[in-house]
Amino acid sequence: MNFKKSPIRTAVMIAMVSILFSLIVIVPFAVKTFHFIYEPVKLLTNFNKTELNENFIEEYNPPTQTIFDVLHYNIHIELIPESKMIKGDVSIIFTTNNPNAKEIDINFYDNMNIKNAYLNDEPVDFKREETIVKFIPKEILKDTSELKIIYEGKPKRLGFGSFCFENVNGQNFVYTINEPFYASTWFPCVDKPDDKALADIFITNDSSYVSLSNGKLIEVISNNSKKTYHWKTYYPISTYLITIYSGKYKSYCDKYISTTNDTLQLCYYALEDKFEDAIKDFSDHPRYIKTFEKIFGPYPFMKEKYAVAEFLWQNGAMEHQTITGVGSRFITGKKFFQDMLIHELSHHWWGDAVSPKTWKDIWLNEGFATYSEALYWEYQAGKSALISTMNSKSGMFLTGTLYNPKENLFSSLIYNKGAWVLHMLRREVGDSSFFKILRTYFQKFKYKNASTQDFQDVCEKVTGKNLKFFFDQWIYKGTGKIEAEYNWDIIPVSNGYKIIFKITQLQNGYDIYKFPIDIKIYFENDELEVKNFYVQSRESKFEFITKNKPVSFELDPDKWLLANFSQSK
Repeated sequence: MNFKKSPIRTAVMIAMVSILFSLIVIVPFAVKTFHFIYEPVKLLTNFNKTELNENFIEEYNPPTQTIFDVLHYNIHIELIPESKMIKGDVSIIFTTNNPNAKEIDINFYDNMNIKNAYLNDEPVDFKREETIVKFIPKEILKDTSELKIIYEGKPKRLGFGSFCFENVNGQNFVYTINEPFYASTWFPCVDKPDDKALADIFITNDSSYVSLSNGKLIEVISNNSKKTYHWKTYYPISTYLITIYSGKYKSYCDKYISTTNDTLQLCYYALEDKFEDAIKDFSDHPRYIKTFEKIFGPYPFMKEKYAVAEFLWQNGAMEHQTITGVGSRFITGKKFFQDMLIHELSHHWWGDAVSPKTWKDIWLNEGFATYSEALYWEYQAGKSALISTMNSKSGMFLTGTLYNPKENLFSSLIYNKGAWVLHMLRREVGDSSFFKILRTYFQKFKYKNASTQDFQDVCEKVTGKNLKFFFDQWIYKGTGKIEAEYNWDIIPVSNGYKIIFKITQLQNGYDIYKFPIDIKIYFENDELEVKNFYVQSRESKFEFITKNKPVSFELDPDKWLLANFSQSK
């Protein structure tokens, strides 16, 4: 096409070229870097905060549960999607440190109809409360006992969903999300994060459906128009991480060779209309896993699998142990949500292998996984990627403390401030000690549960430092962030210029933060210099000599601190 030269046509041509440039250059770049600005959407969900109070948790997990230790769950679930019902047959093998216990308190919602119950093969009486069944032993308990409960009913849909019967494209679909304490909406259990157990999970549905769960697939049993999928865990699992998905899945499986030369089964599942997009979106998992193995240590569930599956929860993703669920609207075929996948994978180190002792310690899950996003991009793209990722996670965080966040269990406080606390801990102790802390913590508490105090103990043992001040100001007591003003005086001296630099803390969330601070100095001749100091008081003054006259200063140029610094007027 031949355009004549005119101002209007020239403007049109320039506009078209600009649009073409955007499509060719800017859009792919935006797609490529989208992971730097992704915000985990699980924390944005409208969760019923009245359920997230300490009184409810104390009633839900009474002290009597501490005398029991569940060793194994046998969970048989038959799905009846047409009536949104399930039939269950669950056996709980447990030990106790009090064989004379008068009752066995098991979490199970009272809308589920218990048809039969047996303790060590004998019928057992029970009393029901809203979320607890109290089984009454007739005799002294054995060293190891088995409680068998046969039931049916329509599971309640609580929290993030707990148990969901859905319909997509005219087909039934089932998924569960137990976090934090809703496993008992669909199977009887001791629903505490620190009572890990092994599990065999049997899911029966119409034979046209594929049923997924934790662990390794042992067998698929056909029975006329039904199929039962038997999944088995070889590593302990917390009840909030146990799940079932059942739908008309297509699948793709591959082998991943770990840093220890072990072979891991890596599988992707999606419904037909999303399958091709899912394969594209999930295809980078070998690189994700390899990166985290190099940073944290070997993938912890090597005997089982790692799988990613589409499900119909549209508020994000969930790190069910060895089977991450991803909401279908986040499957695009364009890798827009890489951070989501990276975040959930990292939970298999932080949350699944090392699980929290209580929900007061939830930042050990979500703060670690959020910082893992930054560590991944730093490993792949360098320091600038680390800084940009952390900058995207800034905030005021005024809603409470990181430890025991109460109703803020799934807020940005836990995710993003948790990540910043790890980032600042890294600056406080140095890279070598920080990464040694992560690997030591992982090895010590793998397949177990850890508290914030446990993590602090590891930090102090590795570094040889007393870090009580750090944990108090950032985790146990402090709220918000550092807010400070700074100013300076420049005095000519015989050998250059004497700088008197003052930093005054202004925040209300904590009286005196103690922290290392880098100050970048800009000179008239375009030279730069960085000086390092340590702030230990509400008002700090640092004096130093420079050869040339400074023209300006920049505090924390590499963004190691959760802080707002402003020059005083």
